[in-house]
Amino acid sequence: MKKVLISALTVSLLTGAAASVQAVQAQEESAFSCKPGETYVMNVMVSGVEYWFPVYEAFKQAAREMGCKTKYTGTPEYDVTKQVASFEQVLAEHPAGILVHPMNPDPFIEPINRAVEAGTVVVTFAADSPNSKRVAFVTSDNFREGRVAADTVAEAMGGEGEYAVLENPGQDNHDRRVTAFIQEMKDKYPKMKLVARAASNQDPNKAYAAIQSMAQAHPNLGAVFMPEANSALGAAQAAVELGGKIKVMTCDVNAKILDMIKAGQVFGALDPNQGVQGYMGFLMLFLAAHPGLIDPMTDYKRTGANPFSLPVIDNGLTIVTKANADDFKWDAYLKRRGDKGINE
Repeated sequence: MKKVLISALTVSLLTGAAASVQAVQAQEESAFSCKPGETYVMNVMVSGVEYWFPVYEAFKQAAREMGCKTKYTGTPEYDVTKQVASFEQVLAEHPAGILVHPMNPDPFIEPINRAVEAGTVVVTFAADSPNSKRVAFVTSDNFREGRVAADTVAEAMGGEGEYAVLENPGQDNHDRRVTAFIQEMKDKYPKMKLVARAASNQDPNKAYAAIQSMAQAHPNLGAVFMPEANSALGAAQAAVELGGKIKVMTCDVNAKILDMIKAGQVFGALDPNQGVQGYMGFLMLFLAAHPGLIDPMTDYKRTGANPFSLPVIDNGLTIVTKANADDFKWDAYLKRRGDKGINE
């Protein structure tokens, strides 16, 4: 009896070991895994802006799940020439793919096309270069963001009052947000009047000065919208000093903006789902870099085009208010995940 039990135990252990080996082999042989050293890069402008961090966090997560390497690059300055240079610098390392947020569409057409021709696939996110050979664009709908922001502000003001906008002319996604905000006001809230607009170019000091000047010229100014968080810092400071009657509505969040929302200094913010943006951005790059995984019924073999291509993927958005601001804290998010952020 003892020999039978030992034999049964031995068979069980061997069977389990064989199953484990098969599982490991299946994982190693999975088409959805990277070759040793296969690297994917995320490239941004103004690399210290907090918006990018959750995007890269999810980008890394997707890469880890497939055994791939990642790298975070960009320029610390709001300068499209320097961002293009940083893109070209990493391109020289021949990564498998680059997820890029192009500051402006046109300057990136030639570098993106050159990357694709050299065998590095490119996906854009949050802002696009639509006339380039990028294979996909992952973003929240910027026009929808502008409309939702307008609805939120107008409803809070009872559909009547004066408002202003701060903007960053030339940055595609910001231009879309501002255009949609103004158009929504015109279409749905005829009693909401646009009384001023100014270029703050993501500079809190310029935003502060602009709001002070606008309020002096328009004492009944009731709200101001801007397409990004840095300008909101200066606008909110000015609004507080002017008595707190101006509702500051922005897009994107960072730690300071979240604190200001909780303190009532910023009325609210629209935040794209950055995690979905980064995760889907990586998946799009991987699929585009491995076109053999896809065999659609198209003419791609005849034309030589990459069989993987998606014009746009909407990652969704959330309205951030006092009620949910804590859910968007970067430090708490990293602690929950046990991660080290972009420097990992």
